[in-house]
Amino acid sequence: MNEVYVLAIESSAPVPLAELRQTFETDDVRFSPLEPGEGFAVHAEGTRVEVRFGIDGPSASWEPRLLTGSEEAQQAFRSAKGFYRLSVEPGSGPQPTVPVFEALWCARTLMEHTQGVLLDLTAYKLHDVADVVEITELDFDIRDHVNLHAVAAIEGDTPLWVHSHGMEKFGTRDLEIFHLGEEDLLAAEMFLHELCTDMAFGQGPELRKEVHTSEGQSFMLVPSEEARVNLLGVPLDTFEGHESLFLSVVSPLGRHNTAELLRPYRERFVPEPEERTESLRFESQALLPAFKARFQRKGLMEPLTFLVRAPFETHPEGQEVEENLWLEVVGWEEGTVVGKLVDGAVHTTEWRKGAHVEVDEEHINALAISREGRTLDEEEMRALLIAERPM
Repeated sequence: MNEVYVLAIESSAPVPLAELRQTFETDDVRFSPLEPGEGFAVHAEGTRVEVRFGIDGPSASWEPRLLTGSEEAQQAFRSAKGFYRLSVEPGSGPQPTVPVFEALWCARTLMEHTQGVLLDLTAYKLHDVADVVEITELDFDIRDHVNLHAVAAIEGDTPLWVHSHGMEKFGTRDLEIFHLGEEDLLAAEMFLHELCTDMAFGQGPELRKEVHTSEGQSFMLVPSEEARVNLLGVPLDTFEGHESLFLSVVSPLGRHNTAELLRPYRERFVPEPEERTESLRFESQALLPAFKARFQRKGLMEPLTFLVRAPFETHPEGQEVEENLWLEVVGWEEGTVVGKLVDGAVHTTEWRKGAHVEVDEEHINALAISREGRTLDEEEMRALLIAERPM
């Protein structure tokens, strides 16, 4: 069993086990005390979560300098008097995310009884109760479970070593990639998040085997103790505090050259030209009445999905940034669209994938319709909507 979460609470005393049993135990969940004074275990979905209480914080081997979380969460953690330690067997259950989510549900249930903040020991992340509720209810977002760090490892134009923290709770190593420049960071972040997601679900690539992406690029995952043999000019003290083993992303020849691999990801961050945005906004507003009418008469089993795009405000590193996000329309209330975000915000988790949001009609700047999973092109969508207009 590996300790993966610590719930830091205001009280120096645990919640009585009898009270917890009433909350935890159901037809699908078995609650069992451990040795007297030790805590309890929860059995669900083929996994076991062990929970122990104490007044000692995380061990000295933990790296508090890497901790991320709101100032309020960090203050609550510093002032905590009691600690629930949640342990699981990483990679157990039907697939690797299951024990992680069972531990999160345990933490959420405990937070219904006592105020506190949750520390992800593997990712150095702090979550308040609202975070834990969203993580357990909304679509999976790997950014809730891992941290990416960029460290200047060498001199030059591409000095950065980017690596993850948090994957070990899914029963796998963290990832790393070398020789990146500042302009590569967003692309590398998106690539690593996608790869970490696959690995968290047990669908990662085989080691030392060339993998081709959907964009035609290729790479390999190689254990860091092998891959770093080809790494020149990086001082050993770069890895102090990062002594755990990683999986290195390298070229099919085993080289630390990933410029071509990241090219399609860089292209995703090229800003949409203002004239294109304005053109889409003008066209979408013109088509909106027909789009709305077609959505409202959509058949229950009809394989059509209606999507709209609108600007959302995010605050990466305290800066205000506007991102255009797509949402699937689930309802229409007068001049307001109610929808479910198709993807989360790129820069932060302020707007998570799967979150239900409301958007004023006047803020919509693009429309799309898909049929049986295929997005209609502009001419097909226009033809479908024009067909709705009375003759």
